[in-house]
Amino acid sequence: MKVIDHINQAKGTLISFEILPPLKGKGISAIYGHLDPLMELKPAYINVTYHRSEHIFKKRPDGSFEKVVIRKRPGTEAICASIMNKYNIDTVPHLICGGFTLQDTEDALLTLSYLGIDNVLVLRGDAAKNETSFDPEPGGHKYAVDLLRQVINLNKGVYLEEELRGTSSTTFCAGVAGYPEKHFEAPNMQTDLLNLKKKVDAGADYIVTQMFFDNKKFFAFEKACREIGISVPIIPGLKPVTSKKQLTIIPRTFHVDLPEELSGEILKCKTDEDVEKVGEEWLLMQSKELKAAGVSVLHYYTLGKPHVVVNVVKEL
Repeated sequence: MKVIDHINQAKGTLISFEILPPLKGKGISAIYGHLDPLMELKPAYINVTYHRSEHIFKKRPDGSFEKVVIRKRPGTEAICASIMNKYNIDTVPHLICGGFTLQDTEDALLTLSYLGIDNVLVLRGDAAKNETSFDPEPGGHKYAVDLLRQVINLNKGVYLEEELRGTSSTTFCAGVAGYPEKHFEAPNMQTDLLNLKKKVDAGADYIVTQMFFDNKKFFAFEKACREIGISVPIIPGLKPVTSKKQLTIIPRTFHVDLPEELSGEILKCKTDEDVEKVGEEWLLMQSKELKAAGVSVLHYYTLGKPHVVVNVVKEL
């Protein structure tokens, strides 16, 4: 079932979760152990992130270096299929530009379609590790809107090979990312909003936001989107703060601010267990306010701390 259908048929606010593939060397049981307590909360669907390959340099015996390509978290497509099979729930694999040619993208979409997966979250993705800016794969997409157009074309039966005739069409529901505090590469908020509208105009069914910790910023973002004609559902992305080091890691990595009230309470904490309690209370406050405002879905980035999210959702 498509995400947009879940939203349209829901009588209240839905819950969804986002997880990472396990590090290479760990089995699928790591995913199940993470998901088992979350599944008791009856989420509408599960997002699974995609992680591009990295380049590392290994020193040879002669002192020279060999460039090696590795992927630390492979298996997004198979993990989605496994989750669907085990839990009978819809999954949303992330689809990124980085590391894919157009042909790679088409093949990946067909694989997902064959597996019975009809949802994707379309993202540009981050720059490769140790690179300062995003560079597309030769023959790949530079922007998420172009990747989205390829998804929509395949939904219309338009393949890369123009000579193909009588082709079958895919049925993907496509989500895209939005940034309540502006994408860090955008020169200003208005430009970022116009880029988002391009994605919606190209066929995006819904928007899921980058994490934020101040609901006022989400409501302002939602209002600005509506004012420029974006009418698709806007899903807030939420994450608990669970350690003091995240006070610097989150702003640096995700380019978002933490409210002074939240950071002040965290700085008073003596242990990370105390931080978890503060983070849980803050997440619960955000969730209650957003639910009361009638958002269609509360989307939680669980990322290694499912018990905090479980406690919050149970309180809802």
